[in-house]
Parts: sequence; structure tokens; C-alpha cells
Amino acid sequence: MAVTVTQEQIAEFARDGAVLIKGLFADHVDTLRKGVERNMAEPGPYAAENLLPGEGGRFFDDYCNWTRIPEFEQVIRHSDAARVAGELMRSDSVQIFHDHVLVKEPGTSKPTPWHQDGPYYFVEGEQTISFWSPLDPVTDATLRLVAGSHKWPKPVLPTRWLKEDAFFPDEGAYIPVPDPDAEGLTVLEWTMDPGDAVAFDYRTLHGARGNTSTSRRRAFSVRFLGDDARYVERPGRTSPPFPGHDMVPGQRLREDWFPVVWQR
Repeated sequence: MAVTVTQEQIAEFARDGAVLIKGLFADHVDTLRKGVERNMAEPGPYAAENLLPGEGGRFFDDYCNWTRIPEFEQVIRHSDAARVAGELMRSDSVQIFHDHVLVKEPGTSKPTPWHQDGPYYFVEGEQTISFWSPLDPVTDATLRLVAGSHKWPKPVLPTRWLKEDAFFPDEGAYIPVPDPDAEGLTVLEWTMDPGDAVAFDYRTLHGARGNTSTSRRRAFSVRFLGDDARYVERPGRTSPPFPGHDMVPGQRLREDWFPVVWQR
């Protein structure tokens, strides 16, 4: 069944930088679960284990695998996600940027640190969107996002998840990573069923608590780009790095690497 996007959801995404889309991947949960298992059995070059010695559980993540994991490519190309992305971004075209898998096994107390995705990436624009979809029911381990943070005048300093040190030199271009709970910021979070998805702007501050439950928390994320997204240079190596891309500032991302997957 096709997922319908309402005008209220489009307005909510523009206002808050995040909106819940119920059932976006509901017809693809089993396919995505198979893809995640394949990904964990055959990690890519960017796979990471995000726990220090002595920290319990397991926090696995990996990205940029959709071209080698057929389950991910099938969902990216044949689900409603790209169309929904275009409608929420008010964009006439949608390019795939990359996929991302995040798995917190039971008893993983480590949270996903607060961060914005945009500062890690070599792309900027008003029309960017990520979908985060759990493949298991989530309550406390769900995604948490700060409403309106996509409109902050400066981006948040990107950090490395394991050591939580600065990813780039600061040089006054960034604000320190805030503590939204302590600072009384408006935090959005939803209890979610498998296949539900949170859509959020690359600039929206987000994080997640640890998984202290007895169940796994597998999540699939996919990032798309709209009409105005352009390549930019950062102060250092980006994440993902995409070595050898040969793009120049102001260029739309090359379509042979980042294909258009939907057009209005």
C-alpha cells in the first residue's frame, strides 16, 4: 500500500526538521532484516564497533553498502522512500546519498551521541533528508531529535563516536555539542513499530539512548538529496569519505555515484 504524505507532515518537517512517517518500510521489514544480517556477516570498509573495552553489549554500524547488498538496493529503488523524500523536501528530484545500518544488541548501555549529520558530509543544501527506521519495536532506544535545530545559525561540532573528540578543527565555525535534556530543549521522540520511519533534515540534532532492553535494536537509515544539494569542502576528511570522487565546490553530486532514484 502506497504511503501518503500530508500537507501537515510537509509543514512539520519544514518547521521542526523531523516528522514521523508511519509504515514507510512496513512492506520491506523482512528484506531489510536480511540485508542487515548480510551486512553484519560481511562488513564493509567503514564498519565500526562503537564500544570501549569493558562496555557491555554491542553497538555496530556500517554505511555505503547499498551497491553490494541487494536487499538494500531493492528497498531504496522500489519502496516509497524516495518519493516520500521528494514530497517532504518539496524537491522535483531525489538522489541517493548513502545507506547506514546501526545495531544495538541487548544490554548496550552506550547512547548514540548527540550530533548533526550535515557537518560530517561534503554536501549542503536546504533539501536534504534521512530516514531512520527500526526493524524491531522501540520505545526508550528510539531516535531522539531536537525540534528546530536544523535552523540554528551555526552547526554543532562533529565528534568521533568512540572517543567523542572533535572530528574537525573547530576554528569558531561550530558550537559545542549541547545537552538537550539539561538545557531544556524540545526533544522529539516516538514509540515506533518495525518499518515506521523518522524523516529528518541532515542539520537536525539527534541521538539515541542505549538499549538496556532484552531485545535487539536494529535500524536501517537511508539518506537522500534534493534539487539544491551541492558539494562543499570541509576542514578535513568527511564521513563517508567517498575517495576519488573528483567533485568541485558548488557541483551537484555526480549521478553515476549518487543516482537519481525519483523524479516528480
